[in-house]
Parts: sequence; structure tokens; C-alpha cells
Amino acid sequence: MRNLPWCHPRPLVPSSKPSHDGDRRKQISVRGIAGLGDVAEVRKSFNRHLHFTLVKDRNVATPRDYYFALAHTVRDHLVGRWIRTQQHYYERDPKRIYYLSLEFYMGRTLQNTMVNLGLQNACDEAIYQLGLDLEELEEIEEDAGLGNGGLGRLAACFLDSMATLGLAAYGYGIRYEFGIFNQKIVDGWQVEEADDWLRYGNPWEKARPEYMLPVHFYGRVEHTPDGVKWVDTQVVLAMPYDTPVPGYKNNTVNTMRLWSAKAPNDFNLQEFNMGDYIEAVLDRNLAENISRVLYPNDNFFEGKELRLKQEYFVVAATLQDIIRRFKSSKFGCRDPVRTCFETFPDKVAIQLNDTHPALSIPELMRILVDVEKVDWDKAWEITKKTCAYTNHTVLPEALERWPVSMFEKLLPRHLEIIYALNQMHLDRVAALYPGDIDRLRRMSVIEEGDCKRINMAHLCVIGSHAVNGVARIHSDIVRNSVFKDFYELEPEKFQNKTNGITPRRWLLLCNPGLADVIAEKIGEGFITDLSQLKKLLEFIDNETFIRDVAKVKQENKLKFAAYLEEQYKVKINPTSMFDVQVKRIHEYKRQLLNCLHAITLYNRIRCNPSKSFVPRTIMIGGKAAPGYHMAKMIIKLITSVGEVINNDPYVGDKLKVIFLENYRVSLAEKVIPAADLSQQISTAGTEASGTGNMKFMVNGALTIGTMDGANVEMAEEAGEENLFIFGMRVEDVEALDRKGLVYNAREYYESLPELRQAIDQISSGFFSPRDPGCFKDVVNMLMYHDRFKVFADYEAYIKCQGQVDQLFMDPREWTRKVIRNIACSGKFSSDRTITEYAREIWGVEPSATAIPPPNLPRN
Repeated sequence: MRNLPWCHPRPLVPSSKPSHDGDRRKQISVRGIAGLGDVAEVRKSFNRHLHFTLVKDRNVATPRDYYFALAHTVRDHLVGRWIRTQQHYYERDPKRIYYLSLEFYMGRTLQNTMVNLGLQNACDEAIYQLGLDLEELEEIEEDAGLGNGGLGRLAACFLDSMATLGLAAYGYGIRYEFGIFNQKIVDGWQVEEADDWLRYGNPWEKARPEYMLPVHFYGRVEHTPDGVKWVDTQVVLAMPYDTPVPGYKNNTVNTMRLWSAKAPNDFNLQEFNMGDYIEAVLDRNLAENISRVLYPNDNFFEGKELRLKQEYFVVAATLQDIIRRFKSSKFGCRDPVRTCFETFPDKVAIQLNDTHPALSIPELMRILVDVEKVDWDKAWEITKKTCAYTNHTVLPEALERWPVSMFEKLLPRHLEIIYALNQMHLDRVAALYPGDIDRLRRMSVIEEGDCKRINMAHLCVIGSHAVNGVARIHSDIVRNSVFKDFYELEPEKFQNKTNGITPRRWLLLCNPGLADVIAEKIGEGFITDLSQLKKLLEFIDNETFIRDVAKVKQENKLKFAAYLEEQYKVKINPTSMFDVQVKRIHEYKRQLLNCLHAITLYNRIRCNPSKSFVPRTIMIGGKAAPGYHMAKMIIKLITSVGEVINNDPYVGDKLKVIFLENYRVSLAEKVIPAADLSQQISTAGTEASGTGNMKFMVNGALTIGTMDGANVEMAEEAGEENLFIFGMRVEDVEALDRKGLVYNAREYYESLPELRQAIDQISSGFFSPRDPGCFKDVVNMLMYHDRFKVFADYEAYIKCQGQVDQLFMDPREWTRKVIRNIACSGKFSSDRTITEYAREIWGVEPSATAIPPPNLPRN
């Protein structure tokens, strides 16, 4: 089989080094892609960085030194393109897109950069010639875990697509010193460890102290004849760190700018004046804590002052930067060229990734009105035209509602602005719906009650010209339920933008074997136009193609089984069905339903050990928020059930349950290509979209799922008969709630013997013999206050899993469905999503024209 330029030759069963030089040599020569000059240049650059950057020679260098030398070598190829891209933007003066997000879950950068620059073959061969192994060096890189899950990873995929589509786009966020915690499983329990990802330094970032900016907190507001002044504030400095974001083979390199908090030199100097110099210096930590750690909450709002500080910190620094760039339009020039803000929305688009950067709205108003002296109504018009808001969740506990008292202390001027904006908004509503006091209460940005709160989602809706959900079903719920009143007021504002994933990382990089097989049949165009995968429908009955796709999956499974054996010391049957559910641990995602299925299978095997069963390896992975008791109990239950099943001699290799520790981007890149079955089983109407479901689909796993989030559109694209769809639809869930038939778990428990047996086993301590009452909270929740109705879908789920088994016993038919799913996954590219944002929200057009490379003259 021909190996394409972006493909990465790897042995079928992982080993630390290729065992036969001859085989490896043959592989390299068959590919014949990396030019000898490129290889020599990479070797020379690698040795130069080892010597001059790392100050080491081969006698004392460690594997980490080799990783850094390679990272710097690859980075060299970015720098010229990065500078040229910025020059290009200053010359063309396009509308710039600013994607504001408190999370960017980037993962590793080395391999992604090699793929996007077309350097992977040259690096692979050069590293091999130096007697090293590229895959080993890649494994040394720390994940940039600056996100919790879907929202942060989506932001990372979007940056890749914006660069690939040639958009003048910037990601803005916080450079957390500690990202999402590392998860250790100790005696079955989750234990959190700090993620010190910057411990060894980060070769991909460039500090920009010359662009350091002040951010103000606390203080008081003065209304003077010259306008409003925010005075007596405490200042924290925002230091930018820039990371290059390369597009795919188009020489565009955009920027992700992350802010780090620094104390100014005079911070708490009064302490020093009183003689306590040491205390004054130590107190600098208080300011610098702002960028210390990522809050590890996913779909849960925690109203801590430090979190509000983080949200304002990123917004205040970013808006100063945006306005500086708007005012000066020459490369490297700091002198303001534009002083009139009339054209601001024509040159600037700000996308708010959920409500976390919602303070952009009052902050932009403050700058325009107080600093730039723009008329209030004109400032409001500019703000609304500039900002757009993406909603990511319908769960009430996830919506941000900040206490007014906290705002009053921390951001007094912003509170005044929010009150004024809310009054304008309510006056408009009252004029349109006279006497409808209930509507005014529902639509207010300020929620009255014992503790007055600011509803940040309402602030985002009134301050944006576009509001979008992230899957069609989610956008319908947003319109018809979450923001129903706002939709009735301004229906033209509301849109849908179904999420997507970047095919560069989630196909080329993580599954080169599959990408190769696809390209052999349809060419390489799908890399930047995933809809071309439709061409694979022609080969759905092609025996060679069926065999090739099945072979790639088996190779990926062998490789992942070897990885699991090394990591977990558990022997995996690589011919078993790899049944995978990886995502944050949350009640609505229903890992408990999956766990009940594992127990049910176990009981069936124990009941009839001689019967033939389809062997399964059930893998569940994900992190629980540290303060989320039930999520932590769910992890403990899964590990306890696994402990019993995996050590039962009656079961053998028919069933294994593995909890994948410390699930993160780099582990996702290993497990997703190896999965046969993808579990997307949230209660209908709770998952906004999901993007893991899309990654599994394009990598050739079949989906078992509810009609929720993007599953609905996946079923539409591939045909419902090519997914395993079960359970209640949104209208069924609503009907259950509406009829006042309060969901009665006990009825299901009493009428379904296998469910009752599983619950009784959990309850009696069968899976926790040393602590029989360990899972009483889980059982109590499932029986008496389960918001997500696990038992209501149990019977349909178990039956549907039986259909999965049936199909898996027919490998040819299974692979045909796999091919159909891959062929129909083209819609779920983040390139398509970003193209829709660009045209329908930001008012810009993607460009297929590559910027000339640094070695050629500029146009």
C-alpha cells in the first residue's frame, strides 16, 4: 500500500524501536517522499539545537533533550511563516476574528505541527538516521491541558480550521500554570494531582513582555463633568504568551495569545514602606494567582471570586489588545491610524465561547463610553454588532449567575453599566408586552431574590447580534425553551452551528493507516474538504476495501491492546469488541447505564458459562470534577465492577471492564482509532452536541446512542439503520415530566429482573465486599432522585446492545456499516462549522489561497 506524505510509519505491535532495520528501510524507500535535502537539513538543525539551544552533546543528552531539539527544529519552520502571516494581515487589513475562550484544550503540538507543515516524513527519517525513535520523542511532550472537555477541545479544533481556511483569526485565553488535573486511580477512587505542564518549559510559546497590559480590579466610580472615572483600583499586569497555530499546508500561521498574571512592581508597596519588604514581595502571589489554575468544572457553575477575576482578566487584556490592533494598521506600528470607532464592527468580530467571556460586553461599553468618549447609544450599537455568543449547555446548574454583591466589590463600573443596559432592555420589552410583569422578570439580566444575581447568559443574548447552539436539536431547545422569550423578541438573532472536529488531528495524525487506505481510493482532497468522504460510498461492497478497512482497525486494536497491557498489566483480547465511552464523568452522560450493561452481561455469563458470547472489552474513561461526589462514586463503581469481572475465572476473556486513567487529548488519539463501538448515551435533550461522537464516527467505530446532540444529525447523514439508536426521544422525556407522571424508578426496578439483580448486587456489597454500604448513595440516587432517568432507557439499551452483538458476529456486514459511517461523516468537519460561522456570523469569506512561503517573494 502506498504511504502518503502525512502518514507515519509505525510497527503493527508497538515496540520501543523498530526491530528490523531492513523492514524500516524498506518502508522508507517504498514511501520515497521525504527529499534527501529535507532530511539532511532536519538532522543539521536538530544537532544545532541540541548543541546551541540545549547546551548538550549526545553523551549527556536525555530523551527529553532530544524532544526539545526536535521541537525547536520544527518550530524553526513555523517562524518565517508566522511573521509573514502577520505581515500579510497588516497589508490586507482584513476583518479580524477574535475567539475568546477560558479554555483551549490543545493537547500536544509537535506531531500536529509536522502534519500541517508536511514535515513528518523528513523528521521521521532524520530522527531514525540519528538512531532515535520519533514516536518515543512525541510521547515525552506534555499535553497542554488548558481545558476540561468538549468546550475547550472545540476551541482548539476551531483554531486549526480558522488557520486552514486562511481567516485572520486569534484565540485569546489564559495561560494557566496548572491545567486540568492529572487523574490517578488509587484503590478505585479518583485522586487529583496538579498538572505541572510547564515544569520543563514550553518550546511552542513566545513571551511578549512588550505587549504587557494593566487590568484593574476593585476601586470606586466617580461621576465627573468630564465623564465617568473608575479610580483607586488595584492593578494586575497581563503578560501575553503567543503560540503559533499553523493551517494545513497553506503557510498561514495564526496566533493563540494566552495571558499570564503578573504583579506590578509597586504591588502592596505600602507594606514595604512600613518596613516589611519580604511580606510585600510574597504578597505578589495574590495577584499572580489569577492565572495559576484552571477551574476543573465541566457543566457546573462555581461562583468563586477568583473565577470571576479570571473571566474579567482575560476580557480586559484582550479588548485592550483588540483596540490597539484596530487603531494601528501597519505591521509593527504602534501609532494609532484609526480613531473613529464607526468601522469597528467591520474590522472586528468577537466570538464568546459560552458565557465565560461575557464581560466583554460591559467592558467594551466601558472602553467606548468612558475612555474613547463614544455616545452611549452608538457604543451599544457597535458592541452588539461586534459580539456574538455561542451557548454550550442547557443544564441549569451550568448557567453562570454571579452575585451582584461580588460585582459591586470587584467591578463596580461594570455593575453600573449592566444595570443601565438591563434598564434599556426591559424598557423595550415593556413597550412591546405592556403589563406582562412575568415576562420582564424572566427576561431580566438581574435576577431578584434573597441574593441578587446577574444572569450572564441573558447579558450575552442582549449584547450580541447572533446567538447559536452547537447542534440542530440543541439550537431548537435554545429557541423553544432556554431563551424562548428572547427568541420571540428577536428571532433573527438565533442560529445553529453544528460542531465539528479537525480532520488533521482526528484522522491524519491519530489514524494514519485509515487515512492512507481512504486516500488510495479517493485521493487526498478530503483532508481539507471532508465532504469528499462521500466518494467512499462507491466502495461499500468492494471486498478489497472492506478487507483493508478491517485490517487497519485490527492493527489499531493490537497496538492499543499492547499499550493497555503495558500501562494496566491487564491482558486484553484484541479480537474482542472494543466498546468505548470516554468523556467527562457526569450523571447526564450516563456512564451508570453503561455500567449496568456490564453487570448484566456478567450475570448472563455467570448464569450460562458454556454459552457462546461475543467477547467485549468495555472501556470507560473520564475525569470527575473534584467536588462532584456522585461523579466520583460512579468512577469507584466502575472500577469495583471491573475488579470483580476481570478476576472471575468463569468469565475469562469474554468480558473485561477497564477504567482508562487520566483521559486526555493524547490518550484520545490512541483509543479512538481502536474503538469498535462508541457509546453516546446521554438522556435525550441534555447533551448540547458532543464532538467525541464525531471523532469515533470518522475513525470507523459504530455508535450506540440516544437521539441527543449531534447523534441526531449523524443518524440523518448515515441513516438511522447504520447507528444503534435506542431509548426516549426529547418529546418522550418532556412528556414524562409534563404529565406529572413523575419518573418512577421503582416501577422499572420491579418489572425488569436483570435490572433488579444488578441494583441488588450493587446495593448488597457484591462489588464492594470490604465496604458493603459503599454505593448506597448511587443506589439511592438511581432509585429516588435520578434527573436523567437511567432506568427508563435500560430495557431498550440492553436490547440494542444485543443487536450490536449480532452484527459484530458478521465482520463483513459490520465493516460495511463502518465504511458507510466514515463516508457520511464529512459534515462533521470543523472546517464546515467555521465556514458557516465566517459567512453567517462574522461576515468574512474563507480563503483557499496559500500565503507564499518564506523562501519566495511576497505577492
